[in-house]
Amino acid sequence: MPYFIYKLRPPLPPEASGSFAAYREARTAVRAMRRALRSDDPTTVRMVFAAGEAQAERLLSERREPRPLGEDA
Repeated sequence: MPYFIYKLRPPLPPEASGSFAAYREARTAVRAMRRALRSDDPTTVRMVFAAGEAQAERLLSERREPRPLGEDA
């Protein structure tokens, strides 16, 4: 499964910025993209591990519950 990189600019839909087969390559690309952003730019860059673009976009749109405090997991 590949790693997908997305730029998120609210309220626009996620913008695909590439995919990588290896984690290290994806991590390097995400870090470079984040460094290139201006400090006043509301854009965020996210990496998602998914089977396909449709699943990656679905994972990006899911709201995750915060982890309860005090629980070991």
